Amino acid sequence: MEERGRPLGWDGAVNAWHVAGDVFRMGRREWLTEAGWRQAYRRGIRTVIDLRNEAEIRCRETDPPVRAAALAGFDVVLAPTEDPGNSEFRELCVPYLNDPACYADNARLFPHLLAGVFRAVAAADGGVVIQCSAGRDRSGMIAAMLQDLAGHSDEAIVRGYERSMRGINEHLRHAAVPHPHERFLPENVLMPLLESRGKSLLEFVRSLNTADYLFRHGVTPAELAAILAKVGR
Repeated sequence: MEERGRPLGWDGAVNAWHVAGDVFRMGRREWLTEAGWRQAYRRGIRTVIDLRNEAEIRCRETDPPVRAAALAGFDVVLAPTEDPGNSEFRELCVPYLNDPACYADNARLFPHLLAGVFRAVAAADGGVVIQCSAGRDRSGMIAAMLQDLAGHSDEAIVRGYERSMRGINEHLRHAAVPHPHERFLPENVLMPLLESRGKSLLEFVRSLNTADYLFRHGVTPAELAAILAKVGR
């Protein structure tokens, strides 16, 4: 389809990509303009699943104004993937989840939260956007699991993460609000990270067995069938 391999053209969207079927991913939703929300609606999006913790969700002075009426056609579901107060998580994922090498620990520590994300996908009306802050790691973890369910190849799963890493890196080049921990990386610095993180991503998703993991943590066969329908399987 036309979105595959190219950033979505929704106005204001940062790091927005197609995942599979009727599922998409992006950075924080507050970056979208009203025109961007209309474009998403025309694409069939009706549900936004926000993976951030409630304390992270806020508008910035640089965010575009969006009237409540422009959001009326969307169901926003809060489904965080982590408990930032968990001491083991804080020790392992410093300063936050920013590397696929930590995804397995996230899945081990918070299986009930990840299962909740997938239940939200199963229950969603229409097309779904999975979003976090940067649109890279929390959404990348969920996207890789969705791609696994969709039967995507190793290459496609790694390529999805690489696109998201390049996407947020490009945003950092001209970001209106400097990131407290990250800066734009030149290609010679970015490439080794892409290689190592791609390997970690594959190790995570291929050792997890997404369907089995979800079943073990309470996702029902009917819910899994609904998720598979969303990703076009």
